[in-house]
Amino acid sequence: MENFSLILAIVVITALAFDFTNGFHDTANAMATTISTGAMKPKVAVAMSAVLNLVGAFLSIEVANTISKGLVDESGIQPEVIFAALVGAILWNLLTWLVGLPSSSSHALMGGLVGATIASVGLGGVHGDVLVTKVLIPAVAAPLVAGIAAMLATRLTYRLGQHTSEKASGKGYRAGQIASAGLVSLAHGTNDAQKTMGIITLALVAGGALAPDSDPPVWVIVSAGLAIALGTYLGGWRIIRTMGKGLTDLQPQQGFAAQTSAATVILASSHLGFSLSTTHSVSGAVMGAGLGRKGGVVRWSTATRMFVAWGLTLPAAALVAALAEWVTSFGAWGTAVVAVFLVASSAAIWVVSRREVVDHTNVNDTEEPPGVVTTAMAAVTPPPAGTVTVTEDLSATIPVPAAATAAETTSPANSSTPTPAL
Repeated sequence: MENFSLILAIVVITALAFDFTNGFHDTANAMATTISTGAMKPKVAVAMSAVLNLVGAFLSIEVANTISKGLVDESGIQPEVIFAALVGAILWNLLTWLVGLPSSSSHALMGGLVGATIASVGLGGVHGDVLVTKVLIPAVAAPLVAGIAAMLATRLTYRLGQHTSEKASGKGYRAGQIASAGLVSLAHGTNDAQKTMGIITLALVAGGALAPDSDPPVWVIVSAGLAIALGTYLGGWRIIRTMGKGLTDLQPQQGFAAQTSAATVILASSHLGFSLSTTHSVSGAVMGAGLGRKGGVVRWSTATRMFVAWGLTLPAAALVAALAEWVTSFGAWGTAVVAVFLVASSAAIWVVSRREVVDHTNVNDTEEPPGVVTTAMAAVTPPPAGTVTVTEDLSATIPVPAAATAAETTSPANSSTPTPAL
């Protein structure tokens, strides 16, 4: 790596910073349901997830190769372009983390790379067929497949356990949740850690430090795995709260079904080299599990905000990256301006987040209020037989005469003096 320049070093450091934000942004994918159902304590859960993310980073390089060799034309890319792409991805990750929305770190990175490449060399620098087949189509298919699988799995688990006591089945499924959460964490490492490997490898090729079509070096694999593991351990508690409490109320059976379905989809996509969003997969599975339980509901107000964020991720990250690429094109001072802007913006977001701290001590304290659709459904659903529903406080509207009140308080039924026998 004799051509390892200063700009290349900046790109590598920025890529690892993105990997770190990816870790804490996506911790909820593996551990939100496990934490919300009480299957594991929050700090223990994120520690286990961090270790398995690190292990998963070493299992495959197919997704890394999709990014470094397939999405954009290596020959027309400079390290400054990749730096601009990372700026767009990091800022989108931090903004969505601040508001607690589980958007896709993967799509933020893809959008940033596409936007910066178009700003630098034009549309010809992007391989549109790869973008459609390995990014856009999986973005739509993954939550649908995972959601349907989770809904069917949830119904199956309740049917199989209908003659088992709730306490016994809950205990068993909590143990199953721990195993399935570990599987999701492993799958996350095989998919998301590789994206940073791919972006660093692309930068090394663009900067002349690696030959074209090279696989990620060992040091890239190790550093990417450690960065995402560290971010995972810190825990993205805001998004964990939304995923675990905001979309639906999950029981252990549902949590197990959701995590198992999502892990299957993610591992299959990693094997095929699809740059899949683990956030889309897990969110779809959580909603499917919510609909799979009889009487379960999905808070569509939260889901709608999440869908909007999904739709904005690619274009928003692409726009910021394109602007950053335009500034860096002015030379070293332009790159310095973008770097200062990134650091200052990140610090400002962190300061704002301190106004309302969410951590492992209160991640389960506040539940998302039901949305308009859920409230409307509850209003038209008849109450169970034998249930008395009080619709308003009559004592607030009907005055009670003082004499009646006095008579009531001195009546034999309310008197402390024994009534003489007749």
